[in-house]
Amino acid sequence: MIYFVGVDVGTGSARAALVTSQGKIIESAVHPIKTFNPQDKFYEQSSNDIWASVCTVVKEVVANTPKEYIKGIGFDATCSLVALDRHGLPISVSPTGINDQNIILWLDHRAEEQAEYINKLGHKMLKYVGGKISLEMEVPKLLWLKQNLPDTWEKADLFFDLPDFLTWKATNSDSRSLCSLVCKWNYSAGPDGDYHWCSDFFDKIGLSDLKNGNWKKIGQIVKPPGHPVGSGLTSKAAKELNLLEGTPVGTSIIDAHAGGLGMLGCSALNISSDFTSRLGLICGTSTCHMAVSKNEIFVGGVWGPYYGAMVPDLWLNEGGQSTTGKLIDHVIDTHPAKSEIQQKLQSNMHVQQYLTELLKSMANKRNLRDIAYLTEEIHVWPDFHGNRSPLTDPTLCGMISGLTLSKDEENLATLYLATMQSLTYGTKHILEALTDAGHKIESLLVCGGLSQNPLFIQTQADVLGLPMLCPAERESVLVGSAILGSCAAKAFPSVHEAIKAMGGSAKVVHPSTETYSYHCKKYRVFRKMVEDQKIYKKYMSE
Repeated sequence: MIYFVGVDVGTGSARAALVTSQGKIIESAVHPIKTFNPQDKFYEQSSNDIWASVCTVVKEVVANTPKEYIKGIGFDATCSLVALDRHGLPISVSPTGINDQNIILWLDHRAEEQAEYINKLGHKMLKYVGGKISLEMEVPKLLWLKQNLPDTWEKADLFFDLPDFLTWKATNSDSRSLCSLVCKWNYSAGPDGDYHWCSDFFDKIGLSDLKNGNWKKIGQIVKPPGHPVGSGLTSKAAKELNLLEGTPVGTSIIDAHAGGLGMLGCSALNISSDFTSRLGLICGTSTCHMAVSKNEIFVGGVWGPYYGAMVPDLWLNEGGQSTTGKLIDHVIDTHPAKSEIQQKLQSNMHVQQYLTELLKSMANKRNLRDIAYLTEEIHVWPDFHGNRSPLTDPTLCGMISGLTLSKDEENLATLYLATMQSLTYGTKHILEALTDAGHKIESLLVCGGLSQNPLFIQTQADVLGLPMLCPAERESVLVGSAILGSCAAKAFPSVHEAIKAMGGSAKVVHPSTETYSYHCKKYRVFRKMVEDQKIYKKYMSE
């Protein structure tokens, strides 16, 4: 009887799962976490609130299992910045001055000016983030704190990426994950084992004081994902989590990367199992696109290559869309027809399912061969919160062409479909950048909230012309974090073996050729829309 616990802290909730050594989830639990929005573009959270939520969900999933059967625990989380004082207590990162608001959430856009400043300096480290640092990363946020909250900057004793904060709370070890540091902190790592902070980079951007105490504030000890942290759970953490003291804790990973870890090893008939032939889509509030390779591949506008950040000995490129699930929710929730539809919904039907059924009815009435054709006259550019990849422009805005005075549910259904298609065209844009640079992608893996929407999956397959693999165990992120726990417990000979053993099987959704030429035309409009937006900005700046 061997189990592992996987913990995932997303944007809006903490989740935990009890997972077998075959990657099957036995129990799962979820608990909401708080987000504070003190002003426009500012999004903050509380590390106390998050740890309390983690304890709640872990205790729930292990309640009916003898503690000695649980052999390891792993953590993943969003790449958000946590600030603590010399006593290990929260210190404010907020203009409100409230200490409990000590996390700058990943989607916070306060550091736009600092990111622009760093990018103008053109340091060589930027080549590992697609040529431009993102304001979603930690270094621009650190620079913002130094320039805008000097008291916090002076009093802060430790800065963590949220996944590393969780392992610190669990073990009292302040080691950092290679994943978080390489992907979000401009840390340098390569196959020669030379792991280090780039002193010249921090000098040049004005953060040289982080070198004090041999980089104590941001990390002296760096470990690859899944490597054991400290001596396992401390007595205090074990009591809070209802686990045994000393239970092995795996070095953490970013939430999207946990999804990649949990999916890469899944098997499907007649589909290559080579990790490097697969593109992982981790779909939540935002979407991350994970591709691994045996050699360094530099892709303009795509983060990486990052050595060993997700899978040992492989380089990772990470594309992404800043708002996907959140955008679909926004389009639906702000439409006048939403309240009317809500009253019609049966208790077990999701609004997106209702809209999909409505789209099928609309297509039948118009004798259309596929519902995709319903959006011929409406087009969406989906970057309502800026573009992460491959344009790396946080100033881009959303666009909709083809609006009318209609406000009925059919209008909402059509807009919903056009928005979903636009997100898929965004993936196509990223995939083209990856393949042009040298990646050879033969299939896509998908997990997260949108992966449970059959229309989204089929649209992805049709637009990209590639098979979509949907793991049988849908919660790939939780499986990925559990894999970290299994590696810390040394349950498998290697991380690669753990990925394969716990990856499970996948259902394959094949592309239809029926709508391919239609989507190609829509994609031409998609690319033209962003060029038009840039022209508008140019006109207005003259």
